[in-house]
Amino acid sequence: MTAVKTIEKIDAREIRRKLGLNQQQFWSTLGVTQSGGSRYESGRNMPKPVRELLRLVHVEQVDIKNIKRDDWEVVEYLKSQEPELFKSLKKSARAHAKKAA
Repeated sequence: MTAVKTIEKIDAREIRRKLGLNQQQFWSTLGVTQSGGSRYESGRNMPKPVRELLRLVHVEQVDIKNIKRDDWEVVEYLKSQEPELFKSLKKSARAHAKKAA
């Protein structure tokens, strides 16, 4: 939940400029039109799904083309049916990512 609050404080225009992308390049990877992205950059309220995609794609650098529906189904199952296992796996994945960095 804190990640969402963090992204609300981050300026999408600032992220886009740091990445050296124009609006079309930046927003199209999220499935948002250039004009829609322009409205968000001008201060219009950004829906939560768009904020999350922005965070995943442009902040966390996740290639969403590699995420499959099956992956989401497994995550949702673990969250709802095996929450302790999900927490443990998440903790292990983060530790692994820190070692790799």
